[in-house]
Amino acid sequence: MPQNGYQQGFCANPRAIAYQKRLYPWAIAKLMPNMQRAIVGRFRSRSDADGHLLCLRQLMPQATLVVVFDLQPDLEVPIAAPTAIR
Repeated sequence: MPQNGYQQGFCANPRAIAYQKRLYPWAIAKLMPNMQRAIVGRFRSRSDADGHLLCLRQLMPQATLVVVFDLQPDLEVPIAAPTAIR
């Protein structure tokens, strides 16, 4: 069975990473002090994120967790602009 490279954190092409991040727009964020957040997990659908959120709330009742639609992931990979040919 093929493995999902995004979930394993391995992909050599930065453009492929950016595309794969767009495939997982729903995220569970842990809210922290000073308006900071930490992404706990990414999901393709809202229902997947909601299901995982229910489990996480049972495992970590003291944490403040929310489901967010993350259009701009935190770990953006900068793509170099093409250079002009001389």
